Amino acid sequence: MEELIYVLIGAVVIFALGWSRSRYADFLGQSPDDYASADNAFDVRTHLNGPIVCEGVIYGPTGRVSSRFVGEFDCHWDGNKGTMNETFHYDDGSRQDRCWHLTLGNDGGIKALADDVVGEGTGQQSGDSVQLKYRFRLPEASGGHVLDTVDWMYLAPNGTIVNRSQFRKYGIKVAELVATMRPAPQEMKEAA
Repeated sequence: MEELIYVLIGAVVIFALGWSRSRYADFLGQSPDDYASADNAFDVRTHLNGPIVCEGVIYGPTGRVSSRFVGEFDCHWDGNKGTMNETFHYDDGSRQDRCWHLTLGNDGGIKALADDVVGEGTGQQSGDSVQLKYRFRLPEASGGHVLDTVDWMYLAPNGTIVNRSQFRKYGIKVAELVATMRPAPQEMKEAA
């Protein structure tokens, strides 16, 4: 009986350490305050404006690349209200379109709506970063599951945005996305 108690205590300690690491010392442990003092300010109205090219990969639950994509974004702002139209082209030949409706508050808070987002996404721009949290519904062809999503966008010194997103179901990471976003080349800007 005593051995069983030690095994259970060990399991609880391991679980608690794992939970603490993922909550406080991992991707989810980040806070907008962690980036507030950065010199290079990320303003979504400036850095997510006009034609943008996005390139990235999606990692599946095993950590291996499950998909690659290229995106074309067209973003426009009217004061603190923005619209970001996204078109993604995946390596399997499929295409996905999304339209974000963004509202930037005077405190840097962000409200985000899209057709495949359940409810309203919320976020914060702070220093050289932007965090956005929302519940994302996968297409029916992919199971139609609703995933809890955390996006972090980091502004690089040259103006490129590095995006990292994690998607979770019941608290378990099921996918991760890493992408870059940068202003489109001049010929794309002229076509827009």
